[in-house]
Amino acid sequence: DMFGAGTDTTYTALEWTLAEVFRHPEIMKKLQNEVTQVVGSKLNVTEDDIEKMPYLKAVMKESLRLHPPIPLLIPRESTQDTKVMGYHIAARTQVIINAWTIARDPTHWENPEEFNPERFLKNTAVDFRGLNFEFIPFGSGRRGCPGITFAIAVNELALAKLMLNFDFALPVGAKDWDMTEAVGSTVHKKNPLLVVATPRSF
Repeated sequence: DMFGAGTDTTYTALEWTLAEVFRHPEIMKKLQNEVTQVVGSKLNVTEDDIEKMPYLKAVMKESLRLHPPIPLLIPRESTQDTKVMGYHIAARTQVIINAWTIARDPTHWENPEEFNPERFLKNTAVDFRGLNFEFIPFGSGRRGCPGITFAIAVNELALAKLMLNFDFALPVGAKDWDMTEAVGSTVHKKNPLLVVATPRSF
């Protein structure tokens, strides 16, 4: 279960991040410049390098905001009668949190449908580790995702390596990036991400 859950959500998050970056060439160029500047003359990206890449981290956060891999999180069950915002929630009620809607709520996010990593550079205090309830792609509290550190490390490193080594473009004949979502508990792209990758020259 842990291997399946961790693999599915991790690659889904990376695929959505790449799709958003490819759709916004100015963001891709800025990301490539940051990665190239930090890595310098080395041939590869290390985990230590990632800590010096605030824009890459902002891109990852913004992608998770718009495309949480599990938009309805994992169902919970209330342990006792309680009231939430005036509503009575009986004990043993199954509760489902819609992280997708929360992360697009215009009362918390300016231009919530827009892919804008800079929002996380302006407000670096907002993070996905469960303390900011407007942004909970991994859940929150004791039942939050146990693989959060692994997932972020893998995705950030993969994204940095791809940005360092390749330029990306639409396939011949394609006019725009397909961002259609498939229906499911984990939200995948409906159609595979098709891209032409060209090795970068330095």
